Amino acid sequence: MSEHVPQVHGHCDARFAAVRTAFEENFRDRGELGAAVAVTVDGVPVVDLWGGWADAARTRPWERDTLVNVWSTTKGPTALCAHVLADRGLLDLDAPVAAYWPEFAAAGKENVLVRHLLSHRAGLAGLREPHSLKEFYDWGTTTARLAATEPWWEPGTRSGYHAFTYGFLVGEVVRRVSGLLPGAFLEREVTGPLGIDFTVGLPEKEAGRVAELVTAPAPPAGGQAAAFSRVAPVAIAALANPLVGAAEANSPAWRAAELPAVNGHGTARAVAALYGVVAGRGSHGGRRVLSPEAAERVREGQGACRDLVLGAGLGHDTEIALGLWLSGADGSYGPNPRAVGHDGYGGSCGLADPEAGVSLGYVMNHMGPRISDDPRKTALVDALYSAL
Repeated sequence: MSEHVPQVHGHCDARFAAVRTAFEENFRDRGELGAAVAVTVDGVPVVDLWGGWADAARTRPWERDTLVNVWSTTKGPTALCAHVLADRGLLDLDAPVAAYWPEFAAAGKENVLVRHLLSHRAGLAGLREPHSLKEFYDWGTTTARLAATEPWWEPGTRSGYHAFTYGFLVGEVVRRVSGLLPGAFLEREVTGPLGIDFTVGLPEKEAGRVAELVTAPAPPAGGQAAAFSRVAPVAIAALANPLVGAAEANSPAWRAAELPAVNGHGTARAVAALYGVVAGRGSHGGRRVLSPEAAERVREGQGACRDLVLGAGLGHDTEIALGLWLSGADGSYGPNPRAVGHDGYGGSCGLADPEAGVSLGYVMNHMGPRISDDPRKTALVDALYSAL
């Protein structure tokens, strides 16, 4: 238990006092360093809290506008780019990827559909050949290798978490259709018009307000990582080729790269707003981003299974929709099985529940050892639903 419980700043409606309590308990009992949480109900902010420290040395307070790398919570906004294009009739989710990216048809991938990319069913969870950090930061090199490689399993039949490759696969389709990389497309079409403080990568001018990520502690023997190490090579390819952590994500090279699966930077408020587009059935803050039909399509389940990459660590079946994970029977995103969300390595989370009209964003810099369902996130989600 920490002896130093920082002051929590911001606003919390009285109805959601349980969320504030859980947030404070994260600092006192769950090793939080610096963090923020935001909740909207029917597009209206009801929780906007932050506290702690933006650096390991505890010299910089976490401020209202502190940014942080949210790892895979980035995947939701990246999927949103594809859904915007589909909603406009420019992208057919049931078309072969090769219709937009001809080189992708190589090595038996001519029948892989766009929906397979969105739902982690393309069989390309990781590259088979060693892929260095320098190559990872090079969009052309990485996408060319993905286009040339063969799938690890029959596409469309199972999910296997595409931890790093997701952003390049979905992102290259976005680029082929729109002419823009996902970060630029997201800014032009969503975050710019809606005033959402979120970017893929981090512009140099924002470096002064970014939080330092602190390395996750080594997981205990028998934990998630140990389970991953016992499974098929596809899990190693997906999660450790290249191997990255806090040190890499704090580097200028990482922040300068276009990594739409893992290097989104934003505030909790921004994450809640982006996931709020789904919670609001296509609208957020009075602005329409998707038609109601397109927003509902985001939640279209593609079949539950034991995920080929994460299954051994999670220990249960999961279901990925078209870009986000369904809460399902396990309740990762609350008691509504059709709520959706996405976790980021180390703890962050975005959540959308259209039935409740609720979205949540949680961001932090002290990375826990888990890829999903960090105890701090779970405490916040449980507290939110206790107040509804």
